[in-house]
Amino acid sequence: MYGDCEAISSMGGNLVVSSETLFTSTFQNPNFSYLPLEPLPPMIPKEENGSLLRGKEEMKSGSESELQETTEQPLKKKRYHRHTAHQIQELEAVFKECPHPDDKQRMKLSQELGLKPRQVKFWFQNRRTQMKAQQDRSENVILRAENDSLKSEFYRLQAELSKLVCPNCGGPPVPGGVSFDELRIENARLGEELERVCAIASRYIGRPIQTMGALMPPSLELDMNINPRQFLEPMPPPILSETPSYPDNNNLILMEEEKTIAMELAMSATDELVKMCRTNEPLWVRNNETGKEVLNLDEHSRMFHWPLNLKQRSSEFRTEASRDSSVVIMNSITLVDAFVDANKWMELFPSLVARAKCVQVISQGVSGTNGCLQLMYAELHVLSPLVPTREAYFLRYCQQQNVEDETHWAIVDFPLDGFHNSLQTSFPLYKRRPSGCLIQDMPNGYSRVTWVEHAEIEEKPIHQIFSHFVHSGMAFGANRWLAVLERQCERIASLMATNIPDIGVIPSPEARKNLMRLSQRMIRTFCVNISSCSGQVWTAVPDSSDDTVRITTRKVSEAGQPNGLILCAVSTTWLPYPHHHVFDLLRDERRRAQLEVLSNGNALHEVAHIANGSHPGNCISLLRINVSSNSSQHVDLMLQESCTNKSGSLIVYSTVEVDSVQLAMSGEDPSCIPLLPLGFFITPMELMNDGGCKDEANGHNITTGSLLTVGLQVLASTIPSSKINLSSIAAINNHLCTTVQQISSALSSNCIGSCNEGDNGKEK
Repeated sequence: MYGDCEAISSMGGNLVVSSETLFTSTFQNPNFSYLPLEPLPPMIPKEENGSLLRGKEEMKSGSESELQETTEQPLKKKRYHRHTAHQIQELEAVFKECPHPDDKQRMKLSQELGLKPRQVKFWFQNRRTQMKAQQDRSENVILRAENDSLKSEFYRLQAELSKLVCPNCGGPPVPGGVSFDELRIENARLGEELERVCAIASRYIGRPIQTMGALMPPSLELDMNINPRQFLEPMPPPILSETPSYPDNNNLILMEEEKTIAMELAMSATDELVKMCRTNEPLWVRNNETGKEVLNLDEHSRMFHWPLNLKQRSSEFRTEASRDSSVVIMNSITLVDAFVDANKWMELFPSLVARAKCVQVISQGVSGTNGCLQLMYAELHVLSPLVPTREAYFLRYCQQQNVEDETHWAIVDFPLDGFHNSLQTSFPLYKRRPSGCLIQDMPNGYSRVTWVEHAEIEEKPIHQIFSHFVHSGMAFGANRWLAVLERQCERIASLMATNIPDIGVIPSPEARKNLMRLSQRMIRTFCVNISSCSGQVWTAVPDSSDDTVRITTRKVSEAGQPNGLILCAVSTTWLPYPHHHVFDLLRDERRRAQLEVLSNGNALHEVAHIANGSHPGNCISLLRINVSSNSSQHVDLMLQESCTNKSGSLIVYSTVEVDSVQLAMSGEDPSCIPLLPLGFFITPMELMNDGGCKDEANGHNITTGSLLTVGLQVLASTIPSSKINLSSIAAINNHLCTTVQQISSALSSNCIGSCNEGDNGKEK
């Protein structure tokens, strides 16, 4: 290379390099239009001694002739030697093995390919240069992407910092002019002061007091006017629940080869579901004590061999399996359409399905929904924060088939285990084995539905008050799914009917539908708000009996609920009364008005009534709150819906403004009407006694009872960023406890009165 430079410099002014030649060189910026594998012109190295002088003489002697030739004909372009495809292929093969060949290897290559050794040498030099340029370009692209990502993250964090406010005063998080060092010093001083005060206080109450931050959280206000009996123990602050979001499993998409496996699994799962629906003993064995069918796990393992060999059952997992059958007032096509649509599925099971979405449509199916295969996510819940939700990703397959010359629709859910392991695990772990329903059309728009529920759940401790309810299969079993489905099908049939007479001020069928839709949204809002779904974190109230009271707060800014900070409290109590007795007391507005804590001294008068089921308790009522004449309280209406089935009962109500009801009655969209529902969830529960004896209460034998879950919600503040003080928590806790006490007393009085009437009748 140094010889070339000397040769060029020796030419002096006789060598003129044009700008076109200078800027059309093949050595270009690799970030722009670099052409890989383009053969470069060979570089002429320095010749032996005397060649340079001979070149000068030739240039001087030939300069005049060259000028004459240019006038006669154009200059001939310099011909470049291009390697053949075979030569490039052989050179590339050697380059992959050895990018830096020695002299012997270059000589051998030159002989085999018919090239000069220096041509081979220069080819390898150029190829290494190209390789390095490609690496630099790829690294440059990666670094540029990382730089853009860091910039975006920096700007996002800057925006978040600008929005931060102090939870106590609503101002900036760090006041101007105050450094973090000063705050640390002040914090240490306050900590010492707290220890000193706690030491003095412990002398008077006779027990040590914790000095940790959990004693009194900084986000709660200390109100000295509350009852000193309340909250003697340290109480953590209720955690604010933000807008729920679905788990981040963006990479959970089945590839083409996985779709083939999924379709094979769907066929196998459908065959298993049909057999489980139609086979009796020895697969299903009836328990003589409870009368329920129990799955024979050994027979199930012998009959069905899962294709992908799921993990063997261990002691950490509990198997839940149940089967039930019922007739519902809905045709099979409408039912199937509701199962393949996640939103309709949630509306069909509001007290069971908290959230659901379709992650991926794997197969659209043919002729409608036949053959449709979807990847779905769902959260299943019980209406109490004491029972953890069950989260699962699963595949749902829909197929129409002929079974014994009868047309059936099979809806089967089966797990992803075995061929897709990139899932975020839930707590507790929940694995949905092949489950679903078999739907058979019947006359007059009815359908017979046979439901099988089969799952494996991680064995985790559950609150003792719900332990039997969950472990017996009543919480997530097939009988509850079918009971809720039967009830909702009646409600939908009532919504679509035009020949059902209504009572009260309902001007048109459209007004009736709007009122029913508004009530359905109220039911769903209540069910979601009092459970542990969507990651809601609940705080135990230490002063509650049996540790069954939970509270939480959440910020609401979307339409459909009052905007601000909402405080919610839920309590569950066992009552020694049948669940239909509790339901009859709470659904009757006249009897409920006798409970002072619920009526607030105001009478209720029904102004509209919509029957939406065969049971008289399945109805929607619009109640007028009759306030006393000397009260300054604004007159509002109360929307109430009550529903009952063999798996439980629900009474939900919410106050609504008169203008909002008139808006819904006039045919406007009721989705923006704010609702803050309260209510009761009543679950039938067998009384578990050691030794099988009957308990006695209030002078009569009791063999069954019920679980009463009370859910209260209050708008603590219209400012979402405001704080909750202890007086608000104490007030809602006292209100909750008083409500349960008055309900229990009213039930006890009714039972005593009914027993006395029965005894008087016998004497007569």
